[in-house]
Amino acid sequence: MLLDIICFGLYSIAAAIIVTGLFDHHGPKKRLALPVAGLALVLHGFILFNLVILEPGQNMSMLNVASLVSWLISVTMVLASFKLPNTILLPVVFSFSALVILVNPLLPDEHLMHYSIQPALIIHITFALLAYACLSIAFLYALQLAYINVRLKEKKASLLHSSLPPLMVVEGILFKLLMVGTVLLTFSLISGFMFLDNMFAKEQAHKTVLSIMAWLIYSVIVFGHIKFGWRGKPVISATIVGSFLLTLGYFGSRFVREFILN
Repeated sequence: MLLDIICFGLYSIAAAIIVTGLFDHHGPKKRLALPVAGLALVLHGFILFNLVILEPGQNMSMLNVASLVSWLISVTMVLASFKLPNTILLPVVFSFSALVILVNPLLPDEHLMHYSIQPALIIHITFALLAYACLSIAFLYALQLAYINVRLKEKKASLLHSSLPPLMVVEGILFKLLMVGTVLLTFSLISGFMFLDNMFAKEQAHKTVLSIMAWLIYSVIVFGHIKFGWRGKPVISATIVGSFLLTLGYFGSRFVREFILN
């Protein structure tokens, strides 16, 4: 629990450094925040390893999966911050990781799996986690794009406005993320149908259906952008809906099974 509190504190400090800098004329102090975030990520990874890798198998409980996804997103966003304009999103990512790392030990649960017996399952889960992480980042960029649109329509710009990246840059990154995420989600679904026999079983049917619905939405967005140049509010709204369906599919039923019905 001590390590979780320390990790929570590091994430919180990194987020606070960036947030306070957003309202400063000098801008976000990213050079100060990233080393702190780096320490949080290393500690988070160590905690995850000890939580997931157990002697009888791998503990893929809902909160462990959420913690793993938040770690993947945080790592990706920190690495991307050296090249891409995502500073304003980092506090959101760090805060979510901090929350998950704090709540996880308070709600212990086990969902043991044996990947050594089902190695093909690793392929499916890897694609699923990467797809969800990528599309979650796309969701964050969609929110950022929506906020920039709102700020551009206002006559008065605040100090925060000066920290925002150009709209076209954010939009370009959003569509790249949607394309990559859709491809990964496609591979996730294909590998699931190839390697799993229970994709439409009672416990998995809702996840499969919701994932396919999300895939259809993302595919239409990507096709519409490439073929017809779709952009703006419809794309943002559809991205948010797709993210909601995917999250409901990945975590909705497990939350009911592991915490409400348990």
